[in-house]
Amino acid sequence: MNSLRALRHRVLNTLHTVLLLAAITALAGLLGWWLLGDEGVVWAAIIAVTALVFSPRVSPRWVLRASGARELSPWHAPALHRVLALIAERAGLSSAPRLYYLPTRVLNAFATGNVRDSAVTVTDGLLRAMTLRELVAVLAHEIAHVRGHDLWVMNLADVVGRLTALLSMVGQALLIVMLPLSILRGYGLPLLPILALIFAPTISLLLQLALSRTREYHADVVAADLTGDPEGLALALDKLERLQGGWMERMFMAGGRIPRWLRTHPRTQERVRRLMALAPRTPLMPELTMPTKPDLLSELPVITRRPSWHWHGLWH
Repeated sequence: MNSLRALRHRVLNTLHTVLLLAAITALAGLLGWWLLGDEGVVWAAIIAVTALVFSPRVSPRWVLRASGARELSPWHAPALHRVLALIAERAGLSSAPRLYYLPTRVLNAFATGNVRDSAVTVTDGLLRAMTLRELVAVLAHEIAHVRGHDLWVMNLADVVGRLTALLSMVGQALLIVMLPLSILRGYGLPLLPILALIFAPTISLLLQLALSRTREYHADVVAADLTGDPEGLALALDKLERLQGGWMERMFMAGGRIPRWLRTHPRTQERVRRLMALAPRTPLMPELTMPTKPDLLSELPVITRRPSWHWHGLWH
């Protein structure tokens, strides 16, 4: 990707992120103002900042341990550890994320932590379905999330979204109390604040989903830049869609496809189209295509149980 196009992408992506975060925050502030006036806005801001600053800094190890993941040793995956270190170095991270293995047939990969302390988890299904080239692209995509502080951005949006839901719940409780008094005394209740109190949590959630899709597009482009191989990520996304996308959609939307505005990720076809439009300017790093040792994935246990939902929100 040439420098002008890369600059345009960064500017547009940053603008989209800022606008969506501003909209999520403004919605919470508006509810606070309708409920308590100017003091409500101040208190909403104080609660959001306090919750974000003092939210527990959970180590990725604890999160992954709760998910049933275990660290994948360099003995079992020397090539993956090697490319993970190379991509992290190219991304400018101070240290490479730790590599974890989740024993489930679901095809998935995700990152946890921050730029100083992070981990990338790959599932058994992903390791067995992907080629090395495709796995390199997936790892680069997750490292792009870490480098772009996407985990922090989504955490901020989640904190403000929870505050919006809390304010909505308080407002609706007050509305229930005031409704009999307004009927008896003939007071009219404004329609717009009532509708805002009812629909604000849903609107906030839709904005968070849009923010997630924006960060996914950005991570795709950064991953393609890190590896110099946008086609590799396109192939991985297409394989994920063919092997698992239909199964996931049937689970959550029986009889139909998930609408675009209800997705956490953009449509695969659109992501593939954008990636294929990025003609590689540099060849794929030779270190990524010629691992010195084969991965010993055949020694990992084969999973026979079906995926199920767990309390921490992951399917495995």
